[in-house]
Formats: sequence, C-alpha cells, structure tokens
Amino acid sequence: MPMLPIAYEPSISKVMSSWRTSKPIIDYSKCTRCSICWKFCPDVAINLVTDTSLTAPNERFKALEAPVIDYNYCKGCGICAEECPFDAITMEREEE
Repeated sequence: MPMLPIAYEPSISKVMSSWRTSKPIIDYSKCTRCSICWKFCPDVAINLVTDTSLTAPNERFKALEAPVIDYNYCKGCGICAEECPFDAITMEREEE
C-alpha cells in the first residue's frame, strides 16, 4: 500500500514560531472556556490550564480550564480565531 499523508512526528517536537506573521491573542473577558480553540488547533499549541479564580455558573465545577497559547509552537494559522464562537481570539500582526 502507498504511504498515506500522515505525520509520523508530532508537530510539538519542532519550534514553528518562525513561520508566524500574525499571532492569536485571547481576550479572557470574552472567553467562556469552551475549549473549542484547543480542539481545533492543528499544532497542539493551545494548552488548557486550570484557573482556580473562575468557577462555572452552576457551581458543579470547582474550576474551569483556561486556554493558553504556547507561541513556540503556534504558526499563526488563525484556525483558533476562526472557530471561536465568542470572538474571544483575534489575530494581531507579529512585530519584527
């Protein structure tokens, strides 16, 4: 069988930040911690970090997972900003 277009090495093993021309910025006042950005990130550049200062509205959860972008692995594709249903992520031009 022919080789399939599959990555045999995870993208987190390579620093991708040199590709980036724009970087995602999260506005935590708009972020609902839904984790959609984390699910769609193709480079595993978004980590979910427990934020104990935030609690869910129904108090069933002790803390919510806040997305944090690891700019070493983010290549600026903008998928996270496009998929965020709350417009909490904007792409800003990378300064040189």
